[in-house]
Amino acid sequence: MIRRLASLLAATALVAATDAQAATVAIVNAHILNPGAAEIASGTVVIRDGKIVAVGASVATPAGAQVVDAKGGVLTPGFVAVNSMLGAVEISAVGDDVDVNTPDIGAAFDVQYALNPDSTVIPVARLGGITSAVVTPRAEGGQGGAGEHDDSGDEATSGAPASENAHHLFAGQAAVIQLGRGQEMLIKARVAMVSPFGDAGAKVAGGARGAEYVLLKEALADVRAYMRNRAAYERASYRDLSLSRADLEALIPVVQGEMPLIAVANRASDIRAVLKLAKEEKLKLILSGAAEAWRVAPELAAAGVPVILNPVLDRPTSLETLGSTMENAARLEAAGVTVAIEGNSGAHRAHEMRYNAGVAVANGMTKAGALAAISLNPAKIFGVSARVGSLEPGKDADLVIWSGDPFEPMSRPQLILVRGEAQPLRSRQLDLRDRYLDLNRPMPPGYSH
Repeated sequence: MIRRLASLLAATALVAATDAQAATVAIVNAHILNPGAAEIASGTVVIRDGKIVAVGASVATPAGAQVVDAKGGVLTPGFVAVNSMLGAVEISAVGDDVDVNTPDIGAAFDVQYALNPDSTVIPVARLGGITSAVVTPRAEGGQGGAGEHDDSGDEATSGAPASENAHHLFAGQAAVIQLGRGQEMLIKARVAMVSPFGDAGAKVAGGARGAEYVLLKEALADVRAYMRNRAAYERASYRDLSLSRADLEALIPVVQGEMPLIAVANRASDIRAVLKLAKEEKLKLILSGAAEAWRVAPELAAAGVPVILNPVLDRPTSLETLGSTMENAARLEAAGVTVAIEGNSGAHRAHEMRYNAGVAVANGMTKAGALAAISLNPAKIFGVSARVGSLEPGKDADLVIWSGDPFEPMSRPQLILVRGEAQPLRSRQLDLRDRYLDLNRPMPPGYSH
C-alpha cells in the first residue's frame, strides 16, 4: 500500500508538471468503475487535450504518452455534487458569505454570478472525489434537498435566515460548475429553477398548502400572459401581474418545459400534488428532499421524474418526514426511478456524498446504482452528461484514483484530474492539521505557514 501510494504521488507530480491539457496521458493498470459500463479489473484510460480519448481493458498506450501506473487502484469518474452551495458559501454563519438567496429577487436570482472559484471549501469537496457540482439557490426547506436540513447544525435549513426568501414562490436558478483550479468553473448556467413545497411552501403562501398551489398556478398563468402580451406590458397598458418583470422573464423557460423545476417536497401527499401540478402545467420536474418518495415510487417512475435525496436522513425532523427511511434510495431504484444522492450539507460536508452512497448500498441499493447516483445520474438530470459524469471518449477527463472502495470512509483519493489537470491533494483543513500536529517544534506554528 505504501509503495503504491508513493508511486501514485510520483505520478501526480508527473502529470502536474506537464501541460496536462495539451499532453497525452495513459493511466494503466486501473480497476475501472464506470457507471453504465461493465467493471474492468485492469484497464487503461487515455487522455489528450483534457478529454478522454479511450477507455477499456485492451486499450493500447499511445506512443509518446506519459504513463501513470494506477497499480490496481480503483478509478472512477469524478463525482457530481447535487444541491450544493460550493463556491457560493464560505462561512455559513456569516450572512455576507452566503450567496444562495436574497430577500429581493425570486425566480430571477441567478447563482452563477455569486460563484467564487477561490473558495476554501472547494478543495475539501474535491478530496471527496467531487469534480463538478450543481450549485442550487436555497428555498426555505425541510429534510434534505434544495432547502436542506443538516443534523449537525452546520448550514442548517438554508444557509441563511429563513425569512430572507420566505416570501418567494421561486428561490432562483441553479448552475453547474467544475471544481478544478482556475477561474473558468462554469459548465452550464440556469440549469433548473427551485421552488419549495410542503411546509416550506405553506410558509411562502401565508401558512396553508392549498394557498401555495393557487399562487403558483396564478404565477405560471401570469408568465404565459406576459409572453403573449409583452408589448402591452412594456407600455404599462396591461393588468398588474403577480411577479416582477425579471421573475417573469426567468420563468419563461420553465413554462415552456425547457428548464426543469426542482420541487422541494417530502410528504407523500405533497409529492403527489407536485406531480399533479407538473402534469397540468406541462412542467419538467425534478423532486428534491423526497423523504417519503418511496411511498410514491410507482407514480414517480411512470412520470419519469428524477429524485434527489439524502439516504442518511432517516430520523424525522418534522411531521412531513415521518416516513423517512434509509431504504428510500433502494426502493426508488427498484421501482425504476432515477436517483441522485446528495451530501450532508451544501458546502462544508458536501464531500460526505460518497459516504451517503455507501449507506444507500448498505440499505439495499445496488453498488452500480449508487455510483451512478453520484456521477452520471446528476449529470443527466441537469443536462451536462455530454461533458461529465462518466468515463467516455469525448468527455472531460474528470476522474479519481482511489486507495480502495470509494464508498468506504477510509479510502482516499490518490490522483484527482479535472479536465485532465492534476489537482492538489490538499485543503485548508489538512494544512491546519499539519500546522499544529507537532507542538514541540522550535518555532511557534505561526511561523511555519
